[in-house]
Amino acid sequence: MPLPLIYHEDYSPEFPPEHRFPMDKFRLLRDHLVDSGLTRDADLLRPALCPPEILALAHDRAYIERYMGGELSREDQRRLGLPWSEALARRTVRAVGGSLLAAEQALEHGLACHLAGGTHHAHYDHPAGFCIFNDLAVISRYFLASGRVSRVLIFDCDVHQGDGTARILHDTPDAVTVSLHCEKNFPARKAHSDWDIPLPMGMGDDAYLRVVDDALNYLLPLYQPDLVLYDAGVDVHKDDALGYLKLTDEGLAARDESVMRHCLGRDIPVVGVIGGGYSKDRKALARRHGILHHSAQKVWVSSGCH
Repeated sequence: MPLPLIYHEDYSPEFPPEHRFPMDKFRLLRDHLVDSGLTRDADLLRPALCPPEILALAHDRAYIERYMGGELSREDQRRLGLPWSEALARRTVRAVGGSLLAAEQALEHGLACHLAGGTHHAHYDHPAGFCIFNDLAVISRYFLASGRVSRVLIFDCDVHQGDGTARILHDTPDAVTVSLHCEKNFPARKAHSDWDIPLPMGMGDDAYLRVVDDALNYLLPLYQPDLVLYDAGVDVHKDDALGYLKLTDEGLAARDESVMRHCLGRDIPVVGVIGGGYSKDRKALARRHGILHHSAQKVWVSSGCH
């Protein structure tokens, strides 16, 4: 069986070409994974839209309706930084459905990866930092509420702190939030995750990988989660436009493999979402995000998940 990979054509709606957010990276990531022989388009799993009642496990219903109806306040539009459209609203709800499907697949097969997801700045009742609905919080609440898992651990390696996730899940003790992020970076006002691991600007591969190993060696035995949600942000890369860390392609691959091997070595299902990554060179960015999926394929084959 092939590694479960989740994608939908809705993920890259038409977008202003000069916009800072690289909305076409999802489509380009799909193209890269197909062109590099990792998968075939026919093998990609297509998610349904996330139902409103599942979104409402982590978000205010009035906020969901405001966003879906294109009625955000000017202040919320400024915080979000994305122009509203029906296509973007559909994409947003579809992508949360994609992370849910990825988590279902991970629980069934041990490992799955999404070609989107990781919208960790979205808050309970407002958007922020290009994030509208928080897929990590939605998945956590959904699988805990259904009784499918008794503890979820979110291992967020995006260069920016997962502030929305930390705030939404603050009163959900069985959802453990872990954020490794560059200390001096967005958001200026940090939230309190269960575990915040602030990193100095300019940190490179070796020091970063030691932090990842130490954190997982400590946290996985401590919490013994039934599911790990891994936000594999590539904005820690040395060439990222919004980063400040200095990881190389090799460092990203080593990080992704390490996280997945730590989890699978303890029989903990793990789902990978792509998180943040910013560059004017969108094809290079898509290849960078694809490191997660290529690393997952290596681990999938060697661990015999399937």
